[in-house]
Amino acid sequence: MSKDVAGPAADSEYAIVGRVRNAHGVRGELVVELLTDAPDAIFASGRRLFAGTVDGDLARGAPQLTVASSRPFKGGLIVALQEIRDRDAADLWRDRYFLVPTRELPPPAEDEVYHHELVGMRVERAGGELVGEVVGLYELPLGLTLEVAPPGRPTILIPYRPEFVTAVDVKARVMTIEPPEGLLE
Repeated sequence: MSKDVAGPAADSEYAIVGRVRNAHGVRGELVVELLTDAPDAIFASGRRLFAGTVDGDLARGAPQLTVASSRPFKGGLIVALQEIRDRDAADLWRDRYFLVPTRELPPPAEDEVYHHELVGMRVERAGGELVGEVVGLYELPLGLTLEVAPPGRPTILIPYRPEFVTAVDVKARVMTIEPPEGLLE
């Protein structure tokens, strides 16, 4: 249904792949929350990452970072980067994001879509009635939730689940939904 890559960054040529929770130890390691379903490839030793801001945008100057090592830790990873050598430097990364160029991501399967591709999609009911446009994504405990902006109305939240989202056409940039009674009111 979807590939677990968040985003988009302000520049849609990059996708968010991880968020720093906090520093770990005294050698500059970081505890990283995974926002990709390919952590072994994205956080492999020698892999290039780009620094992001706390808002998920590409950091000014697009500083590149190189993964020295990574290992599993509490549902995420502990990541050592060649450019971060001590606890003081690591502490500055709390809540910041890591990004990679979208062209470097593995292509999604036939029935998958990257999360960053959902933002900006037109949302319609099965009969073609316009619901709105996807303006945001949220990873909640119950799964991915779409923030949809109907024309002239406040935004609404729609769970990104097969029982609600029935089709996603990436090329046409249209998502078809069958919301439960009362969700759109």
